[in-house]
Amino acid sequence: MDFDMRAFAADCCRFASTAGEEAAAAEFVERELDALGFETYAWDADPDLLADHPSFPGDLDESDVAGRRSVAGVLALGGADGDPSRDAPAVVLNGHIDVVPAEPAEWSSDPFEPVWGEAWEGAGDESGENAGETLTARGAADMKSGVAACVGAALDVRAAVAAGAVDLPDAGLRVVVEAVAGEEDGGYGAATAALANPYPFERDAAIVAEPTELRPVVACEGSLMARLELTGRSAHAATRWRGEDVLPRFEAVREAFAELETERGEAVRHPLYTAFPVPWPVVCGTVEAGSWASTVPATLTAEFRIGVAPGETVDEVGAAFRARLAEVVAEDEWLREHPPTFERFSVQFEPAEVAVDEPIVEAARAGLVDAGLPDAEPTGATYGADSRHYVAAGIPTVLLGPGSITEAHYPDETIAWEEVERGREAIAAAVGRFAESYSASDSAK
Repeated sequence: MDFDMRAFAADCCRFASTAGEEAAAAEFVERELDALGFETYAWDADPDLLADHPSFPGDLDESDVAGRRSVAGVLALGGADGDPSRDAPAVVLNGHIDVVPAEPAEWSSDPFEPVWGEAWEGAGDESGENAGETLTARGAADMKSGVAACVGAALDVRAAVAAGAVDLPDAGLRVVVEAVAGEEDGGYGAATAALANPYPFERDAAIVAEPTELRPVVACEGSLMARLELTGRSAHAATRWRGEDVLPRFEAVREAFAELETERGEAVRHPLYTAFPVPWPVVCGTVEAGSWASTVPATLTAEFRIGVAPGETVDEVGAAFRARLAEVVAEDEWLREHPPTFERFSVQFEPAEVAVDEPIVEAARAGLVDAGLPDAEPTGATYGADSRHYVAAGIPTVLLGPGSITEAHYPDETIAWEEVERGREAIAAAVGRFAESYSASDSAK
């Protein structure tokens, strides 16, 4: 079966695989991988396993993970009689198939009906074929085209091995393509795979094909999700002086957190984050206050997302913001008598970082050059990714994929198809370079 990467990506984008609705997309990918000659695996998120994981709430049950299926395909290459030994190196090419919800009214077309279009002048290959072509759909950039590129890259490695163009280690090589569920809300599929290996072999490295604009990302920021609750006293608007309004108190807290964001940006330094104007962002994403237009608002709930730098922990950063909240409380008599709460909720993203001299990072940089792209210096990202689960499990992982994070979660989410093709080439070349690093080790023995 020939692999039509365009059709695969577009068909995958037709699935509205939001949180808890990934199973149908996973089954599609599994069928495709099976038809392409991969040995397939599937697993479901394990609530008992994840309940003890710092990313997830401790009260997970089966209803929280229903429908959260992940799948993978394995190509076994080289080795004696074409059968790699158990200790053959294995590299994982990972992508997530879940997407964030889309608001159809904000889109120019149905978010789950892929649209092929033309893009900017100068895009496309040297022949001009498919010049400037784009794919628009929810998940086109984040990151079903990345999954498609991983499948294509694995097949290209298989073809290169068959042609003798890749110098494999004596033990052979395994290339794993993963399509995992639940990355957007904590990494249900990747965390389960990292903690309970679904394969009968160990994994030596991974490439996560998040939309990095084909630059190697070696550090990902973490995030603390915390909910603030304030209590005031209601009163009729005509006698508002009898009430205790929560809104000015909330503004005091938000201003204090903004000041702490600035202070942390100056005090918490990391060489890969100097280019970001706000390296450790703090955002209050939701606010709900009051009950009636003519009543002094007496309750307020606000939810914050707080950036956590590589090298920090979620707990450490949470403690710093609770301490700053305590300073605000100490200056307000009402808050001292009616202290607010500030508690973690939902999932947490731990930061993750891999050394720039790890073989998989060096292979990624060399793969870019082999694909005719510039050798890009490794960088950091202000978002979290599934890479952290593999790094925590001792699997060196780099992010490298087509598309831009600026398209992720946006209306009319779009990716330049030529970049997907180049991403496929770069990832395949990186896998070849990684295999050759093991082959060189064999020769040195």
